[in-house]
Amino acid sequence: MLNGIKVAIAEDDFRIADIHEKFLNKFKEVEVVGKALKGAETLQLLEQQNPDLLLLDVYMPDMLGSDLLPIIRENFPKVSIIMITAATDKVFLEKSLSYGVENYLIKPVSRERFDEVIQEYIKKRSLLSTTKEVNQDYVDLFFRKGKSGGAAKTVGLPKGIDEITLGKVKAVITERREGLSAEEVGKEIGASRITARRYLEYLSSRQKVKAEVVYGIVGRPERKYYPV
Repeated sequence: MLNGIKVAIAEDDFRIADIHEKFLNKFKEVEVVGKALKGAETLQLLEQQNPDLLLLDVYMPDMLGSDLLPIIRENFPKVSIIMITAATDKVFLEKSLSYGVENYLIKPVSRERFDEVIQEYIKKRSLLSTTKEVNQDYVDLFFRKGKSGGAAKTVGLPKGIDEITLGKVKAVITERREGLSAEEVGKEIGASRITARRYLEYLSSRQKVKAEVVYGIVGRPERKYYPV
C-alpha cells in the first residue's frame, strides 16, 4: 500500500510556491514538508526533510536550480524532481533530462496540467510499491509504453477497469505464485476486496490469470487466483 508522499517546493516567488502548495493539498497521498526560496535553503530542506519529490525552479537568487541538479543527485540520489520554471532555453531542459527529472513544466502552469503531472507521479509511485520483481509487461506499463513503442493505450478496457490498477493486480499475482484471494490482493494494492475481485475476474475472463475454488479447513470454498 502506498505511503504518504513527502513533497518539497523550491521556488523564489513565495506567491507561486503558495499556489503550488495549494494545488498539492488536493491530493490525499501528498504532504508538503517545506518550501525554500533559495538554492542553499533547498539543500537544507532536502537534508532535514528527506522528501520523495522536489518541485524545483531554475531561477533562484543565489544559484540556478539546474546547477543544483548534480549536487542533489550526489547527495540525495533517491529524490524525484519535477522542474517548474519560466526558463525556455533548451539547455536547461537538456541538463534536466540528463539528471533524470520526472517532468519539466514551463510557467505559467495550468492547474489541469499540474494535476495531471502530479497524478502521473503518484501512479508510478503506487505501481512501484506493489512488487519486488518485475517483468516486461510491468516495465512497459511503468514507462507508459505499448508493444508498438508508443504511449500506452487504454482503449479497449471496460468501464471500471483502470490501467494502472490492472497493472498492480497483475504484478501481485505474478509475484505470489501460490495463489491469492481477492481479499489478499486488495490488501496488497490498498483496495477493497470488491475492487480487487472485479479486476481479478476481468483478468480471468481474458485468461491472464487462472481462477480456482479452494476449500479451507472448515470446508468453506474460497476463490483463488494464480498466474497463468
